[in-house]
Amino acid sequence: MNEKPTTVIDTCEDSVIHKDKVQQASARKLDESTFDALAETFKILSNQTRLKLIQALSHDELCVCDLAAILDMTDSAVSHQLRILRNLRLVKYRREGKMAYYSLDDQHVRQLFEAALEHQQE
Repeated sequence: MNEKPTTVIDTCEDSVIHKDKVQQASARKLDESTFDALAETFKILSNQTRLKLIQALSHDELCVCDLAAILDMTDSAVSHQLRILRNLRLVKYRREGKMAYYSLDDQHVRQLFEAALEHQQE
């Protein structure tokens, strides 16, 4: 027999607003510019190459040449991706002579990466 698959509807069957919970959630709501900045961060991190750079830098400071070798990319291509990450303050760099060394901007970037990785591996 041809039975129709059961459809799960992820909505309320009754429309009831819990005013106390709505008020509490509304009080915690962030402003639009914060949501814009968060969305931009996640958009930038949605690129596989940038995630590979974040992962490589999560353990040690590395120069552009090292990062290019790790990712099997040109120095120029790696520099372009690092510039995007630097503009969002996800990585920082320092110069030592002719060398540019990159590291994560702070522990929050590492924590964000590790939390997403842990979630994915569950």
